[in-house]
Amino acid sequence: MMKKKELKLGTVVKSMAGHDAGRFYIIIKLSKDRAYIADGKLRKLEKPKAKNVAHLSSTNNIINLSNCETNKSLREFLSKFNSV
Repeated sequence: MMKKKELKLGTVVKSMAGHDAGRFYIIIKLSKDRAYIADGKLRKLEKPKAKNVAHLSSTNNIINLSNCETNKSLREFLSKFNSV
């Protein structure tokens, strides 16, 4: 049996399924089986996307959410991931 992914607030994740597959997001909230993700562009901090954690691939990058309190700062941080 596979161990469930350990996702934390501020983790940079890649969407692996759905219309947004291949895009990078930051987890801004966690619930039982959902991660609420935002990128500051398509998904704003005010209205994050609820995504099944099984459809996310974690990166080794974790940021302090207090450094990304605006959509602009979130976009700027993620630009190095999404531009590839």
